Amino acid sequence: MRDFLIRHQTPALLVAGLVVVTVLGVLTGNETVQVTLTEMFIRLVVVVGLWVFIGNSGIISFGHIGFMGVGAYAAAWASAEPGFKQIMLSGLPVFLQENQYPFAFAIIGATLLPALVALLLGIALMRLAGTAASIATFAVLMIVNSVYANWDSVTAGSSSIIGIPTVVGPWVAVGFAAGAVVTAYLFQVSRLGLMLRASRDDEVAARASAVEVKRMRLVAFVLSAAIAGAGGGLYAQFLGILTIDPFYLGLTFITLAMLVVGGMSSLSGAVAGVFAVTIIVELLRIAERGVSLGALDLGLPLGSQEIGLGVLMALILIFRPNGLSNGRELVWPGAAPAAKAPAGRTLSPELTGDAAPSP
Repeated sequence: MRDFLIRHQTPALLVAGLVVVTVLGVLTGNETVQVTLTEMFIRLVVVVGLWVFIGNSGIISFGHIGFMGVGAYAAAWASAEPGFKQIMLSGLPVFLQENQYPFAFAIIGATLLPALVALLLGIALMRLAGTAASIATFAVLMIVNSVYANWDSVTAGSSSIIGIPTVVGPWVAVGFAAGAVVTAYLFQVSRLGLMLRASRDDEVAARASAVEVKRMRLVAFVLSAAIAGAGGGLYAQFLGILTIDPFYLGLTFITLAMLVVGGMSSLSGAVAGVFAVTIIVELLRIAERGVSLGALDLGLPLGSQEIGLGVLMALILIFRPNGLSNGRELVWPGAAPAAKAPAGRTLSPELTGDAAPSP
């Protein structure tokens, strides 16, 4: 067991850190803290899903919040009260209209439906690369938002779906966050992940080495959509009410900001970025509320959260382009430090921490 943990210390340390943070948050007994933790872990699931595709392929995706929305609605269709669905969602199949399914069924649907959508779209999208692929993923976000905002008989359009059980708390959310981290790590150290990163760093050389770039990208795209969809399912059963509005530009940019701040090239960076941005946003939110000193009210103007986040991203890009993690994975203190790859190159998995050395 000890050798196993040493060989796979990065996911072990990340999961242990998530559990410790959850324990400390629950012990406070503060409901606001627990709500913040739950929302942070749900976003961590989505950001890790983003990293599976962006970090390994090098292609920026603006469409994954669309997959999160697809997952959220899949969970809502399965778990919302039948009375509401029969009145407001008359376009749903009968087996969804007349039944209220448990949490596990809702999450499975929230994972599989976005994966299926990503598979169908990815067959065409993964033929593109670079800026063209990024713009195409943004088109996916726009299409999903437009369809779900106007398909009244299935999504309730611009109205809200209510009657969704609120069963997601800190422990459920951190369990899925840990599962997302482990899944992303397993893909990272797999043969598929290695080939995809090879195509990211030198596509011509990868193709010359018989790497099927389109297929590798499609696998990562589908897997990342499934993880993001699971995050959407958690989000729906965390709020208990659902509308399409949140799954658009605002959430797209904040999740990408988390990935940029932490570092796109490492799984540890994706996790660190979620924590860093959440802390800063919460501090700015408190500052916006202000404090009263007698007749004097002190506080930051509204919109300071967005301004602060923009300033943070600018500083990170200027002074630490590889993010807070600097392209390294988390290792136990005293262990051999993970070597950093020079720009445009990838070191062997043994040096980067992408794979464990042989015992």
